[in-house]
Amino acid sequence: MKTHLPKINVDQRKWHVIDANGAILGRLAVQIADTLRGKNKPVFTPHLDAGDFVVVINAEKVALTGKKETDKMFMTYSGWKGGERYKSVAHVRANHPEQLITHAVRGMVPKNRLGRVLMTKLKVYTGAKHPHSAQQPAALPVKK
Repeated sequence: MKTHLPKINVDQRKWHVIDANGAILGRLAVQIADTLRGKNKPVFTPHLDAGDFVVVINAEKVALTGKKETDKMFMTYSGWKGGERYKSVAHVRANHPEQLITHAVRGMVPKNRLGRVLMTKLKVYTGAKHPHSAQQPAALPVKK
């Protein structure tokens, strides 16, 4: 048996815009990660980048279920002794709300070179405006 390798045409990548207003963070991140990887296409291959670009607007209005707004903590580590820093979701939402979506999606893409390339195709913005109108992004409805 021969392994079929599809021709990935970089010129035919589409742009999608997703409105995160009221969307559940985890469900939204799954949909974004699948679109970035190209899992919704018939030419999906695990080791190739066949996905599309995704623009997320209204990142500050994403919803979390339960008590995650106050109880969930994001940890960063500088590499030095005592270099752990913890931030709550409320603190991250107040200062950098686009990091909520970026962090969730980064955990759902591969942890290798391919994943780093996929993350460059994700554009997250606070508010309803984005600078990618020239690419004519199509609205992608959020699955409930």
